[in-house]
Amino acid sequence: MSAGPSSLLLVYYFTTLAVITISTTTGAFAANFYQDFDITWGDGRAKILDNGALLTLTLDRASGSGFQSKNEYLFGKIDMQLKLVPGNSAGTVTAYYLSSKQGANWDEIDFEFLGNVTGQPYILHTNVFSQGKGNREQQFYLWFDPTADFHTYSVLWNPHRIVFSVDGIPIREFQNLESLGVPFPHSQPMRIYSSLWNADDWATQGGRVKTDWTKAPFTASYRNFDAGSACVWSSGRSSCGSTSTSSAAGWLTEAVDSHGQERMKWVQRNYMVYNYCTDFKRFPQGLPKECTVSAF
Repeated sequence: MSAGPSSLLLVYYFTTLAVITISTTTGAFAANFYQDFDITWGDGRAKILDNGALLTLTLDRASGSGFQSKNEYLFGKIDMQLKLVPGNSAGTVTAYYLSSKQGANWDEIDFEFLGNVTGQPYILHTNVFSQGKGNREQQFYLWFDPTADFHTYSVLWNPHRIVFSVDGIPIREFQNLESLGVPFPHSQPMRIYSSLWNADDWATQGGRVKTDWTKAPFTASYRNFDAGSACVWSSGRSSCGSTSTSSAAGWLTEAVDSHGQERMKWVQRNYMVYNYCTDFKRFPQGLPKECTVSAF
C-alpha cells in the first residue's frame, strides 16, 4: 500500500471520525458482563473485572478461553469494544462472532483477528455462513494499532443485509440475495461468542510463523458491549414482535448510505488484503453468485 498526501489526509479524516464515534458512544450504555455473558471455558483464564465493566480472555500453552452471550438474537445491531493481544501475537486468534451452532446447517457471522509478529499488522478476517455454507472470506488490515486502545467492532444484521463496521466505518456488506439462490441467515437465532486460542497451524503467514510461548500469557480485553438495538429470541418469540417500533424500526431496514458507501470503498481500496469474490483460482467454475452483484 502506498501512502501519498491524499491517502494520509483520508486516514486522518476517517480516524478523526472514528474518535468522535467512540467518544460519543462510549458513555451511552452501561454493559455488564455478569448480566450479559457466561464464561464457558478456560479454567479461570477468562475473567470479569471492574464490577462487570471489563472482560479479559487469556491464552497460555495449556489452554485458551472463551465466553458466550446469555441471550440469543434474531437480527440486531451489536457493538463490542476490543483491545487485542499486544506485541508478538503470532499464532493467536481472537474470535468474536455470532453463531446458531445448529448442526450441519448453522448460520454464523464472523470477526476473527489473526495475530502477527511484533511490528506486523493484524489481519481482520470476516466471513458469513448460512445453512452451513461459508467460504465468503474477506480480510483487511486495520488503519490503526488495535492493541494500543479499545476500538468498536459492530455487526448490523437485518433481513436485508449484514454490515461489518469498525469504529463506525463500514468495511463490508453482505446483501440478502435469496432471490438469486444465495442463502442468507434469517431464521436461526444466534448467540454471541468470543474466544482466544492457539491456531499457529494456519493463522500467521499460513502457519509458517508459530506461537512464541515465551511471550505467554496472551490477553485480549473487552468492554462496552451494546445490543440495545437487537431482537432477543426467547421461548420461540422475538422481543421485537411482529411489528417493530421505536429504535428497532430504523435498524431493521437500515442500509449503508452514500457517505457510508464512500467510506467502505476507501477501506476496501486501501486495506483489503483478500476478497473471495476476486479469487478466480479458487472458483475455476465461476465466482459465487453474490460476487456478480455490485455491492454499491
